[in-house]
Amino acid sequence: MNLANRTYIAACKMIYRPVFRRSARQILKGRLFDLTQPEKGRWLESDINDYLRQTWARSEQLMPMAELDTLPTYGNRQTVFLAVITTAAYQVMISRGVPSEYARTLVADVGWKVYNWMLTAVSIPFRVTSRDPAIRIARTLRALMVFPFSAPGPPGYTVKAWTEGGNTYTYWTHCPPQTFVRRVIERHGDHGELDAFFQSWCLYDWPGADVIASDGQHGHYSRPHTLSRDDSVCDMCWHGCARTGEAPEA
Repeated sequence: MNLANRTYIAACKMIYRPVFRRSARQILKGRLFDLTQPEKGRWLESDINDYLRQTWARSEQLMPMAELDTLPTYGNRQTVFLAVITTAAYQVMISRGVPSEYARTLVADVGWKVYNWMLTAVSIPFRVTSRDPAIRIARTLRALMVFPFSAPGPPGYTVKAWTEGGNTYTYWTHCPPQTFVRRVIERHGDHGELDAFFQSWCLYDWPGADVIASDGQHGHYSRPHTLSRDDSVCDMCWHGCARTGEAPEA
């Protein structure tokens, strides 16, 4: 890894360590270790500190598989860096004896806090300058597709995007973070990492769209297909007007 990427990773760690620490403390403290065996106890501050230490240590082991040097933009590298952290967080969770299904939930909850903070920060200027949810969504997505989701093509993101009426469409055919997770599974076996990725990264889009729209309603997003579910595309539709009855795919 060249000096520029080592410096970039160091900067990402400096930024995200306190963010993940804050999120983990808010989400994990007091939660059961195992929903089916409450006698195992609940997360203490000491458990959280040890878990975070192990997660960052595990991320160091996974980082070479991220192949950050091959990614074309710093934004793409940042998203894959975050995929390394969430994958490490899941692997450490199950290594501590947390059942895999519950581990996916806990990791997704921790990651959502981080993602929500990021989306809120990015969308603030567009929420201030417009009261129209469709405009807020379109402008925020345009900003996000400059950084970090710029799409120069493989091994970076590949996307076709357009706005039609009150909806914005983004059709993704290559996603570097899920490619990284698949690489981990190919080299070390499947321990549920892709399911954990889907439950966190892929399912964040529904509440994320509501955060961006910021009109107090749900139903601003739909997606029939998903790359991490072995489909050929993530065909996303971001609805300017909330729709009732929209639910994440099974």
